[in-house]
Amino acid sequence: MTVRTAPTHELGAARLRSVRELLDAAFEGDFGDDDWDHTLGGVHAWVEDEQDIAAHGAVVMRRALHRGRSHRVGYVEGVAVRAALRRRGLGGAVMAELERVIDGAYLFGALGATDDGAALYRARGWRVWEGRLEALGPEGLVHLAEEEGFVLLRPAAGRELPDPAAPLVFDWRDGDVM
Repeated sequence: MTVRTAPTHELGAARLRSVRELLDAAFEGDFGDDDWDHTLGGVHAWVEDEQDIAAHGAVVMRRALHRGRSHRVGYVEGVAVRAALRRRGLGGAVMAELERVIDGAYLFGALGATDDGAALYRARGWRVWEGRLEALGPEGLVHLAEEEGFVLLRPAAGRELPDPAAPLVFDWRDGDVM
């Protein structure tokens, strides 16, 4: 199994179309255009087999404010494995490459976990953010209470995670903020 990595602009139209098809199928129709937009613009990791894209994930840069400081965060998006190939280590292999990117470029990693994906991330050392989550929206600060308990963080390469005693305030984006 070979995991390949490249920035969005190097994937090409056909590979991007294949990634979108995988994500649409994996999320069973619950992966919209805003979700797709969130997946683009960073570094992708994927595994191909003779049929097409077998597994995929991406890490994009986001900003998070914490205690008056703006941090570069590697935010994981679009992680999926073709249904017939699940539980064979492909998701872990993709995550290992994304974590390598996070370790080299960010203070910490973050992601919004589905119920199905949470076990994979926790097994890899990702931890549920126990603090308050907010976003800096068009109208000001927005408390993201419904996201609390579903956002996981991972420190990058020996760094410390933010203190959960203070809120973590993410940048705003259309669709699901987290």
